[in-house]
Amino acid sequence: MARTAEDVLADAIRQLAPDAAANPLVPLLASGEAPREAVAAFALEQHHIIDGDRRSFLHLAERASDGRPAAAAFFTGLAQGESLALEELGALTAACGLDEEAVQAYEPRAGCQAYPAYVAWLALGAGPADVVVALTANFAAWGGYCAAVGRALREHYGFDDRACGFFDFFAEPDPAVGEAALAAVREGLADGGLREPPAHRYGRLLQEYELMFWKTLAG
Repeated sequence: MARTAEDVLADAIRQLAPDAAANPLVPLLASGEAPREAVAAFALEQHHIIDGDRRSFLHLAERASDGRPAAAAFFTGLAQGESLALEELGALTAACGLDEEAVQAYEPRAGCQAYPAYVAWLALGAGPADVVVALTANFAAWGGYCAAVGRALREHYGFDDRACGFFDFFAEPDPAVGEAALAAVREGLADGGLREPPAHRYGRLLQEYELMFWKTLAG
C-alpha cells in the first residue's frame, strides 16, 4: 500500500520526538526554579532566530516556486508566521524589562543560534518536501515547549496574557499550517521529490539543535 502524506508526517513526528527529559530548562521554568534572566535571554535570542528563519523560509519558497507550488505556499506561510511571531515577541521583551537598545546591544550565543544556522543550510540546498517533513516534526516538539513555558510564566513569574502571547502563538498547532504541510508532502510523494531518509536526518538534527538552544539558555 502506498504511503500517504498523513503516514509520512505522523511517522516523522513519532520517530523524531525528543526524550521528555532531554530539555533541561523547561522543567525548571515549570517549577519556577529558573531565573528570570533565562526568560530575558530567550527573548533576546529569539529576535535573531526569527529574523533568520523568516529569511530562510522565504528562500525555500523561492526555490520551490518553480514546479512545487504547495511547498512554496507552505514556506511562504511560515515566513508570514515569523513576522507575526516577531510582533508578539515585543510584549515578552518589554515584560522582561528590555528596551530596544538592549535588544540591539545583545550578543547572541552560538549554542542558541545553531538552529537557525542549520535552517539556513537546509534552505540553500535541501529538498523542499524533505524540509517540510523535518520542520513539521520539530514544530510538534517546539509547540509543546511553548505551551509549558506559557503556563509557567503565568503561574510563577507574574507574566500576563499579553506577555505570554509569543508562547501562545506557537503552543497550539495551526490547522492551516498542518494542511499546507500535508499538501506539500503529497506533492513531494507525487513528483518523487520527497526522500524520507534525508528528511528524517534533517529532522533529527533540527531536534538536536533545538535542544542545544534550551541547554545553552539553561547554562
